[in-house]
Amino acid sequence: MKRPRFGRTALAAIGAAAAVVLAACSTTPAGQQASGGATTAAGGLQPVTLQLQWFTQGQFAGYLAAIDQGYYREKGLDVRIKEGGVDIVPQTVLAQGQADYAIAWVPKALASREQGAAITDVAQIFQRSGTRQVAFADKGITQPGQFAGKKIGNWGFGNEFELFAGMTKAGLKPSDVTLVQQQFDMQALLSGEIDAAQAMSYNEYAQVLEAQNPATGQLYQPSDFTVVDWNTDGTAMLQDAIWASTDKLSDPAYQDRTVRFVAASIKGWAYCRDNVAACRDIVVKAGSKLGASHQLWQVNEVNKLIWPSPAAGAGTIDPAAWAQTVNVARTAVNADGQTVLTKDPDPEAYSNDYVTKAIDMLKGEGVDVVGTSYQPETVTLNPGGN
Repeated sequence: MKRPRFGRTALAAIGAAAAVVLAACSTTPAGQQASGGATTAAGGLQPVTLQLQWFTQGQFAGYLAAIDQGYYREKGLDVRIKEGGVDIVPQTVLAQGQADYAIAWVPKALASREQGAAITDVAQIFQRSGTRQVAFADKGITQPGQFAGKKIGNWGFGNEFELFAGMTKAGLKPSDVTLVQQQFDMQALLSGEIDAAQAMSYNEYAQVLEAQNPATGQLYQPSDFTVVDWNTDGTAMLQDAIWASTDKLSDPAYQDRTVRFVAASIKGWAYCRDNVAACRDIVVKAGSKLGASHQLWQVNEVNKLIWPSPAAGAGTIDPAAWAQTVNVARTAVNADGQTVLTKDPDPEAYSNDYVTKAIDMLKGEGVDVVGTSYQPETVTLNPGGN
């Protein structure tokens, strides 16, 4: 879902901004619908509303870049982005017809679909999970089996299932650890209140590397910590994807708009792959509340979750990764005895039809949609992420 570097107080201060709509391209005229194939914006562009799942940050750099670089306009779209926030569930906004597309984690969106939300994954942007469990190196925690007897932080709210799947795979029950409700920051880890903290590779992990080590007076270094990566553990779940309205996908006009929207979005992510600093600047300009070096780290780390993509191209939904996500969602039991899903999702839960057409469109334009030679950059974090 994702998460700022702020604690609850700071979140309250910026929460009012959650519903702010960021105008992209031209502004949709008053009274004009934000969806529907027949409605057009100024200049003949079709208006599209995209609902994010969190506040403006590098996690969404590709969509912001597609606006900034004019890629949506090239595809005849006038895209407006709605920020997410603490109380916003993007897949619900989509299902209620208040957005044309939404960015959401697969397990959370599937849970909503099981409860009746008619939504379909049409492009799997993140091919790898960004969730980690971070501990100080002197705790000796390098694998889930070593959580036993430790204080283990997690955010809850549906973000915890990779952790519980990892513990189950290691033979641990929730009662074998002391579970601690973690704030959406790393203060509990840094203060020693918990032994291992939940973190996103592109956000909270950077927070500990932006903090000063009181023993040295310098910033903490990666060597000061150990990181459990659920991708390596085999319990990772698919995260950020583009979701569309299942019902509207029966409309040829919406199908066409979906292909064009996905194509421009992937082109935006390809731009961020090749222009990390420029995308950092785009995110900062768009109103991010996070510092410049933190955002550079974030864009760089998010790129690692996307590139290189499957051989078929970025956004392709890998059936094996989907099956693993569904398996974890059906079998991992949290501390309340709940699973994400109670049954397998129906076949309409995802489709590669639209992203395949989008990829073909981009190949025809000479866009590298795989990024076989992709190499991440080395980012130097500043104190506080500034």
